[in-house]
Amino acid sequence: MSRPRLAVAVSVAALVTAATAVAVPLSAQAGPEAAAATYGETTSVGVHNAYEKDKYEYFADALDSGASLLELDVWTNIVGKGWRVSHSNPTGNDNNCENAASPEELRTKKRDQTLDGCLADMRAWHDANPGHPPVLIKVEMKDGFYDKADRGPDELDTLLGEKLGDALLRPADVVGGHATLDEAVGAAGWPDRDALAGKFVIELIPGTLEEGNPVDDLWTDEEYAGHLRDLAGKGTLAEAGAFPAVHGAEKGDPRTERYEEALRPWFVLFDGDASTFTGGEIDTAWYRENGYLVVMTDAHKVAPEIDGTSPTEQEARDRVTQLAASHASFTTSDWASLPSVLSMVVPRG
Repeated sequence: MSRPRLAVAVSVAALVTAATAVAVPLSAQAGPEAAAATYGETTSVGVHNAYEKDKYEYFADALDSGASLLELDVWTNIVGKGWRVSHSNPTGNDNNCENAASPEELRTKKRDQTLDGCLADMRAWHDANPGHPPVLIKVEMKDGFYDKADRGPDELDTLLGEKLGDALLRPADVVGGHATLDEAVGAAGWPDRDALAGKFVIELIPGTLEEGNPVDDLWTDEEYAGHLRDLAGKGTLAEAGAFPAVHGAEKGDPRTERYEEALRPWFVLFDGDASTFTGGEIDTAWYRENGYLVVMTDAHKVAPEIDGTSPTEQEARDRVTQLAASHASFTTSDWASLPSVLSMVVPRG
């Protein structure tokens, strides 16, 4: 099914009063509320394009930063080999991943590796830090899947399983005994954060080139959601390794116009511009009430705008608190130089 291409209008963001949320890291809270907090009840911080060398020398450094979300850009087209990780080079690799086979090899090897190498680094880092907080890895599929070159959803699932093993949170882990992801998070919510210690969560969004390609009518989000639907229908959902996200903030339920009815229950992640989410036209509480995760990007651009790379620590903390009040699950920017902010985990809403 070809979905309509919906324009996302960026509106002027309204300032959310900082007093509506308390910016107290959950790790500093006492009592059973902190221990029992689920993945859907918290707001944490991520780094845009964390694979870039000007942010971190090695991807292991990005993992060490304490950030709850790290982003990778992936290319699949036939003019290059494998799953390339790069911002603007569609044929090769330009990144800080090194394909470490063990914790001892981290920060010792040649960088500019494929996605395989980034995943290997994640596993090696996990082995050195087995109880680490959950980390969401946001994968922007710059030009989408390329099934003809064996770079489709099935192959991605295989790669994720081979490289991450039991460190991977799979959709089936969330679905449990329910029929779909939507039913599961609506009825039972996400697992407790404590239960997700040592896990990576893989989010997939369509990429900039894919979204601008006039002949591509099957984007990453729709293709992978169909993949989940088909696996569930065959009783093999446990093979899936990633969660597709609805890309772009919109009023109402954006799934209704974009996807056929059978695909909608496989979207429980939503990803879009923070200024649009908080501009006053979107009921962000709806996401929290239904158990959905929301990634709010370009957090620094919400009014009043602050620096995108090096705000003061207090400015960044206040912004995280502000977006937590607007029900963000993750706020992202380029604050790689502020590890004390990246490690924040605060109550959502």
